[in-house]
Amino acid sequence: MLAYTYKNNGVFELTEKPKPKLQSPKDAIVKITMSSICTSDLHIKNGSVPKAVLGITVGHEMVGIVEETGAEVKSVKKGDRVTVNVETFCGECFFCKNGFVNNCTDKNGGWALGCRIDGGQAEYVRVPYADQGLNKIPESVSDEQALFTGDILATGYWAVKISEIKETDTVLIIGAGPAGICTLLCAMLKNPNKIIVCEKDETRRNFVKKHYPDVIAIEPENCLETVNKESEHGGADVVIEAAGSEESFQMAWQSARPNAIVTIVALYNKPMILPLPEMYGKNLTFKTGGVDGCDCDKILSLIEQGKIDTTPLITHKFALKDIEKAYEIFENKLDNVIKIAIVN
Repeated sequence: MLAYTYKNNGVFELTEKPKPKLQSPKDAIVKITMSSICTSDLHIKNGSVPKAVLGITVGHEMVGIVEETGAEVKSVKKGDRVTVNVETFCGECFFCKNGFVNNCTDKNGGWALGCRIDGGQAEYVRVPYADQGLNKIPESVSDEQALFTGDILATGYWAVKISEIKETDTVLIIGAGPAGICTLLCAMLKNPNKIIVCEKDETRRNFVKKHYPDVIAIEPENCLETVNKESEHGGADVVIEAAGSEESFQMAWQSARPNAIVTIVALYNKPMILPLPEMYGKNLTFKTGGVDGCDCDKILSLIEQGKIDTTPLITHKFALKDIEKAYEIFENKLDNVIKIAIVN
């Protein structure tokens, strides 16, 4: 089968690999119908993910059809359309039982697919712990609608969940890339008083203004002034940082009011430093880390009800055989790209 492979730092290559086989009675084999390119794939390519294994098939955001299941798989069967969770988790360890599935203690727990084991920018993928890692797509939901469920939508849902947003809040989301927009969609479900999105790219700001006209979209140079103007207590009540730069990291705490919640969902290329003397007295609560993708069933239900629609994010589609062209566009942010779907 065709598979897009991490050959070396800076090098991905479309190669031929054997079709995956079941390795455990808890596994499933999924025929991929649609996958996508994520910024985290670029982090692997650029050497910013030390755990990434050379030779693995990349890709961790995908939907498909169950081809084969192990003897102990109960939640899905052959022929089911499914989303694939970005995380592998056993469901039995301390962390899984408490909903912290990103920290599953299994050897393949956490972000494994497309990082430490073969992922989904391929024709087929093996999914460990399929009962936890696969969710059936409702009949009325298309593959395109469901595509982001297991990764960036799960990230947005988790970010909003831990940010404790209230209806009286002014919420600042930094970054209007795919993860930022998915966070925005989930934040809108909480009906906060105001949502401000800060984004340096004019095309993405215009995207927000076009599709979500009630949201205030601003550029970074006007962020602090706008947040202070639109909030009642000297800053945003909740800040969610989804951009991933040193400037956005600093902006996150600077834009927050005293005693606010600052949630960091971005992945950085280098360590970030909190200037604690400058922050003294703001009494901020920071929440950080990788997504706990344990709410995919709820997300699919919201999609089915028409409360979440991520299809406008898909600006380009390519066949798997043309994936190198797709990466060129995504990596260089050409043609107003937001998200690229790879269709098998």
